[in-house]
Amino acid sequence: MHQSDAIAAPGAPRTHAVAAPPDSGPPAAPLRHHGDVELSAGLLDLAADVSRLPRPEWLERALRDGIATSDTYPEATAAHVAVARRHGRDESEVLVTAGTAEAFFLLARARPWRRPVVVHPQFTEPDVALRAAGHTVTHVLCRTEDDFALDPGAVPDDADLVVVGNPADPTGRLHAAATLRGLCRPGRVVVVDETFMDFVPGEPQTLTSHRLPGLVVLRSLTELWSIPGIRAGYVVGDAAVVADLRTQQPPWSVGTPALHAVVATAGPQAEAEAGRRAALCVQQRRTLVDGLSELGLTVAESNAPFVLARLGSGAHARLRAAGVAVRRTDTFPGLDSSWARIAVREPAATRHLLTTLGLTVAWS
Repeated sequence: MHQSDAIAAPGAPRTHAVAAPPDSGPPAAPLRHHGDVELSAGLLDLAADVSRLPRPEWLERALRDGIATSDTYPEATAAHVAVARRHGRDESEVLVTAGTAEAFFLLARARPWRRPVVVHPQFTEPDVALRAAGHTVTHVLCRTEDDFALDPGAVPDDADLVVVGNPADPTGRLHAAATLRGLCRPGRVVVVDETFMDFVPGEPQTLTSHRLPGLVVLRSLTELWSIPGIRAGYVVGDAAVVADLRTQQPPWSVGTPALHAVVATAGPQAEAEAGRRAALCVQQRRTLVDGLSELGLTVAESNAPFVLARLGSGAHARLRAAGVAVRRTDTFPGLDSSWARIAVREPAATRHLLTTLGLTVAWS
């Protein structure tokens, strides 16, 4: 394939690569950099972490019903009931939010944190939210040489807030539930961001049903269900912490279509579809990992809809020039520009990436 050719999403018209802007170092606000910023017309999207599978008809119907009933103010009761039932929780232990991003901002303002800790590399929005609320953030780094495993002993004893992703973004590392439970102690809130947990078949390490003082879990509908424009997610956990978050939430922050999506994806028909999507992700990720490994590249073990691979310095820009967008990682604390986060996609997209990577090795 000619290096100027790019593969479009299935069913979309074929496009041509566009020249990438020259690399000028990290963005001015690296913690606010997200994968969608990497995209532009003509690029094959391997940067965003949202599934490209079509939404099921029952979810489309729920969204349409949500729009049809948006002539009144949003009412979240049914969504709270649905989430509580799904995870075996009391309604007082559930708060529906406009995605996990809103949850992090509610959390940042909920209490006068003395020493908040964020485990990295991971989604950077907790850092942004805490800093915006005037807090000084301590980082605990999961190291490359340890395969990004979390060392609980590295978390300061006086940390009163600990935020950790599971699986983590962008490493895809899945921490054991027992390890994360071990972070809990009197006077500390532990927040586990399980945005990508529904891509793990059976979710064996989820903490959504665990009741421990100070433990709260965040979930998102964005990625698995392909609805980034419908801001929907929720918090489950310690009722006292959830109550503090609820006091910070503006009225009607979650719109009616999002509330309908929460109810629909918490039902029995969603469970089977979620399992199918998770299994497909595992299969497609194996193809991607095997192909990257055959090229001699270092790939972190992943349980997410993306993999972290060490492509080498300058690979991000060379791939863009060849029509492929991957997520730069030098904006994540603990990583540098030699790594890239690559989304798990359908086989044609993966083959195109691997072919292009083979060419970029020759160009370098």
